[in-house]
Amino acid sequence: MKKIVAALAAAGVVVGGAVLAPSVSAAPAAKPAPNQVNYDPAPIAWGTCASPGLQRRGAQCGFLEVPLDYAKPTGTKIKLAVSRIAAKVTPDKYQGIMLTNPGGPGGSGLTLSVLGEYVPNGAGAAYDWIGFDPRGVGSSQPSLSCDGGYFGYNRPDYIPVTSKLEQTWLNRSKGYAAACDKAGGDLLDHVKTTDSVNDMDALRKALGQEKINYYGFSYGTYLGQVYATTYPERVRRMVLDSNVDPRAVWYQANLDQDVAFGGNIKIYFDWVAKYDSVYHLGKTEAAVEATFYREQNKFRTKPAGGIIGPDEFTDIFLQAGYYVFGWEDIANAFSAWVNNADYSGLKSLYDASNAQGPGADNGFAMYLATQCTDVQWPTSWNKWRIDNWITFLRAPFETWGNAWFNAPCVYWAGKVGKPVQVDGAKAPPILLVDETKDAATPYEGSLEVRSRFPKSSLIEGVGGTTHAGTLNGDACMDNQIADYLATGTLPTRKPGRRSDTQCDPLPQPVPAPAATERKAAIAPSATSTDITRADIQKIILGVRG
Repeated sequence: MKKIVAALAAAGVVVGGAVLAPSVSAAPAAKPAPNQVNYDPAPIAWGTCASPGLQRRGAQCGFLEVPLDYAKPTGTKIKLAVSRIAAKVTPDKYQGIMLTNPGGPGGSGLTLSVLGEYVPNGAGAAYDWIGFDPRGVGSSQPSLSCDGGYFGYNRPDYIPVTSKLEQTWLNRSKGYAAACDKAGGDLLDHVKTTDSVNDMDALRKALGQEKINYYGFSYGTYLGQVYATTYPERVRRMVLDSNVDPRAVWYQANLDQDVAFGGNIKIYFDWVAKYDSVYHLGKTEAAVEATFYREQNKFRTKPAGGIIGPDEFTDIFLQAGYYVFGWEDIANAFSAWVNNADYSGLKSLYDASNAQGPGADNGFAMYLATQCTDVQWPTSWNKWRIDNWITFLRAPFETWGNAWFNAPCVYWAGKVGKPVQVDGAKAPPILLVDETKDAATPYEGSLEVRSRFPKSSLIEGVGGTTHAGTLNGDACMDNQIADYLATGTLPTRKPGRRSDTQCDPLPQPVPAPAATERKAAIAPSATSTDITRADIQKIILGVRG
């Protein structure tokens, strides 16, 4: 398949060896709608990708140059890392570019161009799949990092039961915000969702396309919502998996998460109890939960192996609240610790999701950089204190961990904007997907987005707890996604505030019989240079949303 020759876009775009009709009109540019910007990017100079997994798939990589500040298009420029896996169909079946985003904010999406191969029935083959690292993220230039050791072992207890603990965390939060101010400089003023939306439109232009297709997960659904509000005429098709509630960005969204994660961890403990013959951690949900909190309390004075304290323990189990993937690994590590005093599995799981060292905090730094400046967070710590203690009484599992994760927003230096009022009235038909008990982006958010996009349809994984789980083998969900990408056909929309079609959720795992020795599995990405679906799920988990 030949390269897209962006320099010839005005005359025609080369795709699959054939020239398509010109995608950029010679007519005078219309006046931009509110929030739109006019910026004509230079073509992307495509080359070889650094990732072996992308190389194996024949992907191309390059950089898109965009303004740091779209209000000053001739000013300072930054570069976004982009990958492309070209369509594998004849030109008459080509359906355009498919931009992707894994969420976060702060998630690296450069390798997400592989996603097309997981769409059933070959429906992904008709698109050029585009992965990119948003501004400030991953391989984009500059890439923000503030303190690579922030997620070190045995941190102060999340739950501020003393004023000293509370002040310790406030000092840590203030220090991290100050480190980011020093490291980020002017970048911090220009990493809002609206900036990334304009980057997406610049990418569309650089690829010589009139419209985009888009597949977004988690925070990526909010990016899609705002793009479709700002540039509705530029949207062709969209799949939004696990939708952010646009009413709740971002302070309230995190409080809503706490309650949802509190429910999901109980579902997980119930699953562990169901297989007590394997894990020996308790025969009821209450018994397993009691074991969890008993061990966590011990870690406050004696961390497992001297490194896994109460915070690290919570962070390990948080993944079980996100999705059903990895449930066995967490239970194996939990069982090995409780029954054999073996902490190695706990350490492996923590390390897999919390890298340390120079640049390791990039995802976290960019999560904050975007969320702290999309909208004004409460600047009074007293409000945070009251709201989080009230929430903690309902949901003790994750509330304070989530509070301290976001607390640098109290001190953040970037210029704060105002969120776009999401309105999909002018958007074309888009497909929404979610599971009923998604905790990271609670299901009510998908219902709200459905109400704001009157041409949309919602697929519900009934009763499921998995976040951002499409294209993982649930035939009911994935085949409907494939049909939509192939033909544009949506499930018939039904009246009321409800889903339009229902599927069984991704199934809970069935563990193997008890073994003499149990250790947590190491993530595939730790031992392989390829990009697996497990790696994609890890990318989508990102930094909590």
